[in-house]
Amino acid sequence: MPASPSSARQPLSRTGRVYAAIAVIEAFTWAGLLVGMFLKYVTETTEAGVWLFGRLHGAAFVAYVVVALVAAVKLRWGWFRTLVALAAAVPPLTTLLAEWWLRRTGHLSEPTAVPAGSAVPAAQDEPDPVSPR
Repeated sequence: MPASPSSARQPLSRTGRVYAAIAVIEAFTWAGLLVGMFLKYVTETTEAGVWLFGRLHGAAFVAYVVVALVAAVKLRWGWFRTLVALAAAVPPLTTLLAEWWLRRTGHLSEPTAVPAGSAVPAAQDEPDPVSPR
């Protein structure tokens, strides 16, 4: 379902901003690790890239999983969005796609409040069709 223009322009929540930042960091460290593996295994010039970015990516991966789970709870993502966000950590650079999708659909913004005890807010100016006034 496409996002409405208003939902795409909502400001990101603090949790959404943290999620977006860690998604970019995770993707950056993935890219660094890929370059390091190229240098180690293809050109056989150095192992420094794998040594450095392996550690950085490991930490970024764990941080991304934790932040994604916290965001899923705080921003009320539901199981599908949560699983997509978590699965995005496995292939290279897909956390950027997940972040883009969640931002575009408004799921990095604060969830809208629904009045307690009702799924749809009642209109105040319309009479109740069941009981006369």
